[in-house]
Amino acid sequence: MDVNIGVQHIARDISLETDESAESITAKATEAINSGSLLSLTDIKGRVVLVPGSKIAYIDLGPAAGRRVGFGK
Repeated sequence: MDVNIGVQHIARDISLETDESAESITAKATEAINSGSLLSLTDIKGRVVLVPGSKIAYIDLGPAAGRRVGFGK
């Protein structure tokens, strides 16, 4: 699952790829936003990303894109 998180007052979004389901991420994000706690996600390489729930502007969830090899579209 590709995840893009927009943070208030920051020009770039946070991008990561995770094995978690969209439902799990949505539940974690909703809890973090409602309680003002940290949203904690782990990417496929094992790195942990923490984002303050009070600073989340948006979260974009999409399927993981396959890696292309070679030239072409």
